[in-house]
Amino acid sequence: MFMLIRLLYILPLFHLIHTFPSKQPLCHDDESSALLHFKESFIINNSASSDPDAYPRVRSWRLEGENSDCCSWDGVDCDEDTGHVIGLDLSSSCLYGSINSNSTLFRLVHLQSLNLAYNHFNYSQIPSQLGNLSRLTYLNLSSSMFSGQIPFEVSKLSQLSSLDLCCNYDLFSDKYFLQFNELSLTSLVGNLTRIENLDLSGVNIFSTVPNIFANLSNLRTLYLHDCGMHGQFPPGIFKLPNLRVLDVKYNQDLTGSWPDFQYWSSRLKELDLGRTSFTGELPASMGNFGSLIGLDIVDCNFSGSIPSSIGNLTNLIYLRLSNNILVGNIPSSIGNLIQLTFLDLGHNQLSGPIPFGLLNLTQLTMINLGYNQLTGPIPFGLMNLTQLNILALVGNVFQGQFPMSIINLKSLNLLDISDNYLSGILSICNMTSLHILDVSNNYFSGSIPQCLNNMVQGSKLRMISLRGNKLQGLLPRSLANCSMLEAIDVSNNQFNDTFPSWLGNLPNLKLILLQFNKFYGQILESPETNYHFCNLQILDLSNNKFTGKLPLNPFRNWNALKLVNESHLTYIHAEISSIVGIYYMSYYFTYKMKITNKGLDMAYDEVLEIFRVIDVSSNRFVGEIPDFIGDLKGLRMLNLSNNFLTGHIPPSLGNLTMLESLDLSQNRLSGEIPSQLTQLTFLELFNVSHNHLTGFIPQGKQFDTFENSSFEGNSGLCGNPLSKKCWISDPSSLSPSPSISEQNQDFPGSLFEFGWKIVLVGYGFGLIVGMIIGNTMATRKHVYWLMMTFGLRQRLR
Repeated sequence: MFMLIRLLYILPLFHLIHTFPSKQPLCHDDESSALLHFKESFIINNSASSDPDAYPRVRSWRLEGENSDCCSWDGVDCDEDTGHVIGLDLSSSCLYGSINSNSTLFRLVHLQSLNLAYNHFNYSQIPSQLGNLSRLTYLNLSSSMFSGQIPFEVSKLSQLSSLDLCCNYDLFSDKYFLQFNELSLTSLVGNLTRIENLDLSGVNIFSTVPNIFANLSNLRTLYLHDCGMHGQFPPGIFKLPNLRVLDVKYNQDLTGSWPDFQYWSSRLKELDLGRTSFTGELPASMGNFGSLIGLDIVDCNFSGSIPSSIGNLTNLIYLRLSNNILVGNIPSSIGNLIQLTFLDLGHNQLSGPIPFGLLNLTQLTMINLGYNQLTGPIPFGLMNLTQLNILALVGNVFQGQFPMSIINLKSLNLLDISDNYLSGILSICNMTSLHILDVSNNYFSGSIPQCLNNMVQGSKLRMISLRGNKLQGLLPRSLANCSMLEAIDVSNNQFNDTFPSWLGNLPNLKLILLQFNKFYGQILESPETNYHFCNLQILDLSNNKFTGKLPLNPFRNWNALKLVNESHLTYIHAEISSIVGIYYMSYYFTYKMKITNKGLDMAYDEVLEIFRVIDVSSNRFVGEIPDFIGDLKGLRMLNLSNNFLTGHIPPSLGNLTMLESLDLSQNRLSGEIPSQLTQLTFLELFNVSHNHLTGFIPQGKQFDTFENSSFEGNSGLCGNPLSKKCWISDPSSLSPSPSISEQNQDFPGSLFEFGWKIVLVGYGFGLIVGMIIGNTMATRKHVYWLMMTFGLRQRLR
């Protein structure tokens, strides 16, 4: 009885002891030491991570103070029962250095999770000792500048459920560094039977996709984009029961077709086959992929029509079918995709009108229907799509009045309706959200309202192209308030205005294209104008009625024209982007222009940042070409032709060593062609025809490639490539003796002039002797005797 009573007291006490949790064990000393040594093997460098939110997690690690327990250190996770380190997350920790084979990291044998993403491991190899961490279930080494062959030992980590080796890529060299041979890939896939998430994007594999992938029944996400994969893609992978994400884009030699599984419903949520060589038609059974929220097959070889069953994909948020060979109408069933935010059907052969069902998709932020054969009017209902950021209808056969109220959509960043047959009166008032406006090559007419007070300093406009319409009157002065403006193209219209000097203080302006209009008057250069155009790169004023002196003095401090050493080639562009859920959506818009270059009318769909142009041809400019033009050393093209310019060609033009095209024709220039121009080794077009130039044509380098047409219409010029030859009386510049055939050539005009030079020489010996010699030379046309007598040689040019 006494023992029973004691048990009645003891049992509740025992229960209380086990109700309160015991204190978590401290981190093991050997593991603390291993972590600290691992930390000390790196340099903490903020630039070592491409993640903008990176911070050095290891900086707070220390053995002293309240945080001496490594289980409390940032990025360290310990087992609650044993105190062993089982998780290490040092992603985006600004680590710079190498992981060697003897790294103390490999002493943490209890690790189950290791994340070293977004650091810079100095192009070192992934150590084979990683295979000793046999308990790992999660391994992330993405974007950390590892290089070389992925060690075979990684395939021994048979417990892995997630492996991410993505994107060990160098932006500047445009190279991926990690490599995986086909045997290692097959071994990896064969051993990782528990794998759920596998990302090998950007790893240089250059292999077929092993059929063994179709056996990974636990696989949920598979990323193989940009791996150099080739051959036939195993269709069985589409049927993996748990697969939710399949991404094989940027494997240009990877072939396959859309799986036509008529009695099977896919559970895929994201499918990306973009920029592969998948071919064939889209089957009606694609409607069985009803779980899809993202579908991207851009730049493949899919053909045929878009099946109406696409309307069954009612969960779609992202749909990109551009750059294929799709034909026929856009199915009206697309109106069922009420969750769609991103629609890209551009660069196909689609025809017919915009379906009215599309106007129901009120969540759309982007519509790209550009470069198809779509017809009919632009529906006024588009103005009800109030979430639109991007509307690209370029390069179709749309006709009729454009609903101008679309321009005023408050979320609209880009409107490209160029290359259609649209008409109406254009208004740019109240478009404060627009970054890009391109209405070029349509039939818009009339004057543009000035609306000065509606275009405020907060305007985001970066590019406006009105090229190739029938617009007239004045340029809208409200553009002077667009401080972000980079390009303005109003060429090929009927604008009747003076030079827009009021644009001169816009700090980002790079392109001004005014050619083929009715602009007139002088471009004043007085200090009162106070315009600088400090970043201008391309100026085209050709084919207008400008007068006065060349408008170059205000631009002599163009910084952009003096920058010659660009680090890498990029295009002048704008990127409009937005984030919708898990999708980052962007539209890359390159600035376009049409100019005359190297004597040809050339359309540029892309404009290099290094391209520098001045074209003021076909105006009424007068005066001399200023010497300081040689300061603009970044110039690639200079066209001053068809004006009334006088004076000499400045030798300073020889400083423009990047120049590819120089046209000074159809002016009143005099004097000689400066020999300094032979320094222009990139020059492909040179034209000084129809001036009043005299003397020798420089020889050598690029000048040996120019034809007669470059110099014709200058009666005083002589030398190759003209038939008119030059005589030289300066012994220091004499050429070797002419051949017999050269001695017997006829030189009308030149011999007469040379004969009179002999007469002048004759004054030194007596007038009569000199006249006899001169007469002898003019009669015999025999130069060898003179060369032997007086040491003079004839140089044939």
